[in-house]
Amino acid sequence: MVLLIHHNISPHSRKIRILMAEKKMLFVLKEEQPWNLSNDIKKINPAGELPVFIFDGNIISGNYAITEYLEENYPEPRLLSGDNKQRAEIRRLCDWFDTKFYKEVYQYIVFEKIYKRFKDGLSPDSKILKAGLNNLKYHLEYIDWLTERNNNLAGNKFTLADITAAAHLSVIDYLGDIDWDNYKYAKTWYAKVKSRPSFQQILKDTLKGVPPSKHYSNLDF
Repeated sequence: MVLLIHHNISPHSRKIRILMAEKKMLFVLKEEQPWNLSNDIKKINPAGELPVFIFDGNIISGNYAITEYLEENYPEPRLLSGDNKQRAEIRRLCDWFDTKFYKEVYQYIVFEKIYKRFKDGLSPDSKILKAGLNNLKYHLEYIDWLTERNNNLAGNKFTLADITAAAHLSVIDYLGDIDWDNYKYAKTWYAKVKSRPSFQQILKDTLKGVPPSKHYSNLDF
């Protein structure tokens, strides 16, 4: 049995869930709150981060390590594909969203709106939120630029780069902080991604006390 310890507001967890769904893997989810991780999680992953992948007693933590493991052991469909140059571009874009977007958008918006509320019972800081929303515009403009030139982020083929970006954007979209009408090509690309069968469970995610935006699960926005 494949067990993924995750939280549905974690973009890295969503990334692995979508990847496994694309590979048509059967897996079980166990939820952990990232702002209040149990001691058990800290024991199996000293980094104190989600997700954690467990299979046949083997424990793999860190979304990059899990991604590489899945690509090596479940090669169909190949989502880190192409020649050396193409694979490098996919990895670059994955790192862009897992690192840069996470630091400049997720930590400003989701930490303020979700983590502070559930961990400390505090309200978000409007200045920090504003900074995060400003950063978000820059990233959406970049996605718009990429998707104007190709069907997907790293070229015409759907890859791990699209999964990674959509996983991060879906959390922000859940909170209703994306004005898609300002980003024509990004909107068209995201509509295609969230219409994929692998994305359907993501669109059913809910967070108690925080309802999703009205268009969140609407495939046509």
